[in-house]
Amino acid sequence: MKRRKFMSVCFSLVAAVSAMRRAPAARAADSAQKMMRLGFVGSGTPATAPRGVAVFWEHLRELGWVRGQNLVVEELWGSGQYERLPTLMTDAVSRQVDIIVTYNTAAAIAARKATTTIPIVDAIMSDPVGIGLVASLAHPGGNITGLSTAWEEGIPGKWLELLQETAPHLSTVSVIATSGNPLVPGIVEALQAAAATRGLKLQIIEVREPRALENAFDQARRQTQAAVVFPSPVFLTNQQRITALAAKSRLPVVYAMRDFVDAGGLMAYGPDFAVMFRRAADYVDKILKGAKPADLPIEQPTQFELVINLKAAKALGITIPESILLRADEVIR
Repeated sequence: MKRRKFMSVCFSLVAAVSAMRRAPAARAADSAQKMMRLGFVGSGTPATAPRGVAVFWEHLRELGWVRGQNLVVEELWGSGQYERLPTLMTDAVSRQVDIIVTYNTAAAIAARKATTTIPIVDAIMSDPVGIGLVASLAHPGGNITGLSTAWEEGIPGKWLELLQETAPHLSTVSVIATSGNPLVPGIVEALQAAAATRGLKLQIIEVREPRALENAFDQARRQTQAAVVFPSPVFLTNQQRITALAAKSRLPVVYAMRDFVDAGGLMAYGPDFAVMFRRAADYVDKILKGAKPADLPIEQPTQFELVINLKAAKALGITIPESILLRADEVIR
C-alpha cells in the first residue's frame, strides 16, 4: 500500500512538472491563434484623417485588441487621391489581412473590387444599397458592412437652412465638390430639391485637383453669397487651406464635417463621426470573433452634431442668430 501511494505521488509530481513546462508553449500557441491581421486603408493622411479614427483605435483597445499582442495592423494611406485607392486595397489583400477597415464611399467601392472574401468594414460610406455595394441595409449579403452616413436623407436641406438663417438675403449658394466623388450625384440631387423649396439657386463648382481650390473659391465669391463644401478625402487633406480661402473670400460656408470648424471654418452639420468610428470598432470585434459581414446590418447615424465657430463669424463680420446657437452642440468662442 505504501509503495502504491509513493508511486502515485511520484506520477502526480511528474505530471505537474510536465504541465508547468508545457504552459509557456501552450500560452504561445494560444497567442499565435489569437493574432489577427487588420488592414487599415485611409483615404487621406494620418495627420488629416477624421478625428473619429483615433476613437476607433481607442475603442478597439477597450475591446481587447492590442497592437503587438493579438493584432497586427497594416496601415495604408491615399493622401487624398481617389485614383490610389484601388492599388492600396490590392496591396492590403496581398498582405493576407483578416479584415479591411476603411472609410468613405470611394474606398468601399475599391475594397469591394479588390476582394469578395475578406471582410470589409467601412465606417462612413454613403448609400451602399444605391451604388450596389450591398443587397440591403438589414441584410448586406456579401463581405462588406459598417455604417452609412445617409447624406441624402435631410442633411443637405439642413445645410441650406443654416446658411439662409445666417444670411437672410441669400439667393445663390455655391456647392464645392470634388470630381469623381461617388457622393456628389446623390447629394446634389437632394440639395437641388431642398433649394427649390427655399427659393435658392445652386452653383455647382467641381474641383479636379487641390490647386484648383483657389479658383473655385474665387468663382464662388463672384457668383454667390455662401457655399457648401462637400465631404471628400481631397478636401480633408486640404482643410486648413480651404478654411483660409473661405475666410479670404468673405463667404459663410457650411461643412459636412466638424474637422473643418476645428481648422477655422464657420459651421458644420452632419453625423457625429466619432460615434460612427466607435461603432465600426464594434463591427471589427464581432467579425474577428467569428461573425460574418453578411449577417451584420449596416447602421445609419443616430447622432448628429452642429458646431459653430464664433471666431470665424467675427472675422467674417457675421452675427450667428440666437436660433442657431441654441441648437448648436458646440460653440467655439
